[in-house]
Amino acid sequence: MSDLPFIARARSFADRIAFRTLEASHMYRELLERSEVIATELLGDQDDLQETRVALLVAPGFEYTASQWAIWRAGGIKLPICLSATEPEWEYALTDSQVSIVITDAANGPKIASLCQKLGIRQLIVNSVNQVAPKPLPHISTERRAMILYTSGTTSKPKGVVTTHANIQAQIESLVQAWEWSAEDRIPMFLPLHHIHGIINITGCALWSGALVEPFARFEMNAILDRVRSDAYTLFMAVPTIYVKLIQALEAASEADRAASVACFKKMRLMVSGSAALPASVHQQWTALTGQELLERYGMTEIGMAISNLYRGERRPGSVGAVLPGVEVRLKAENGPIITAEDEPGEIQVRGPTVFQAYWNRPEATAETFEDGWFRTGDMAVLERGYYRIMGRLSVDIIKSGGYKLSALEIEAALLEHPLIAECAVIGLPDDTWGEAVSAAVVLKSGTLEFAALRDWCKGRLSVYKIPQRLTVVRELPRNAMGKVTKPAVKALF
Repeated sequence: MSDLPFIARARSFADRIAFRTLEASHMYRELLERSEVIATELLGDQDDLQETRVALLVAPGFEYTASQWAIWRAGGIKLPICLSATEPEWEYALTDSQVSIVITDAANGPKIASLCQKLGIRQLIVNSVNQVAPKPLPHISTERRAMILYTSGTTSKPKGVVTTHANIQAQIESLVQAWEWSAEDRIPMFLPLHHIHGIINITGCALWSGALVEPFARFEMNAILDRVRSDAYTLFMAVPTIYVKLIQALEAASEADRAASVACFKKMRLMVSGSAALPASVHQQWTALTGQELLERYGMTEIGMAISNLYRGERRPGSVGAVLPGVEVRLKAENGPIITAEDEPGEIQVRGPTVFQAYWNRPEATAETFEDGWFRTGDMAVLERGYYRIMGRLSVDIIKSGGYKLSALEIEAALLEHPLIAECAVIGLPDDTWGEAVSAAVVLKSGTLEFAALRDWCKGRLSVYKIPQRLTVVRELPRNAMGKVTKPAVKALF
């Protein structure tokens, strides 16, 4: 029998509900039993999958997690793939990671069947796996590789981030401690399960703690607000785009519905925002509307979560907080020295047991991204009164204009205060005079916005060298599956 720690913990929660939908509930005992059946089917005549890559294309919920646990209990490496990706994107991930098996559910199976056939990959429809005589499952060391997650690939081909069972456990334990998870918690899960936010922060932490998860195929506003009004949840985790949509929905709702929703949001013990920068204006709007102070945190695929506002303590708008338990963080200046003083910007570098092992089959890329054992995140930040504030990606969010290093995120936060601007993305465009010109793409709430009027409005709110020099008004901003604006695609809007 496998002795992975998450299995031992699940046994202690055997009679608790792990997953609940309107149609059915599933206990932790059922997760253990079902994952053992699927693991047995995966193994066939083998005793151990020996790190065979197994892709997962299953809708969120009980069967997804039973399949994930089965891959791990059988000794495989899990590769979650995006349900809505294109066939070329699937093919890239499957071939790059040399997948041998794809587990699908009945609904998604036909979408990838021809590709599996073309690549000679075994396809296993999880719904058709029936009860079999269980066989002894292999002993799995926590130092074994457990998962490959592909980065979003905004600047180059996606890279496979390899984490071990020990890495995943460290990521989960850090958050369980910091955010005080317990078996009494209940949380909705509507974020993609090919992304660390859904896999680790929500499902991983919940199941490690014996908590209850309500899965949704996607963010279904009405269904989720109905459950909120039913007092279904103690925790809520989402991306900033979803909080913006919730604010709009609550403001448009009837007085009775709004009051009922707000009362239940207010009762939740914790609400978290992540995966993209949370504008301070949205943070403040949400607090004013619901009484809940959102907790913003910082992390990425390679490191899990590294920095978080405090669960018990200040949650500062515009800041991602302090270093999480078990994680080491330092800032390093572009010209080399380690930064020891506050208010000096530098690259975030991270070290500790949460940090990934390597990029799949990319030793050069792995070597380039580590410096003396510290992972170089490529994100710039500054430490202000003990809390980190993210300035943005070195490559796309730091604009070098007229000798200044400007934070695109800071300028975006200011522009979002404009009464006509609903969304915005700020980038640097090549400019003969300035090096890079501050350029803003905006989505309007209504009406029109003249460039000269915007520049006048910015005076007194932004230093003159931070005021946009170019403006384009668009219907929508290009975003990835997690709702992050893809800055390279924004350049094409100009």
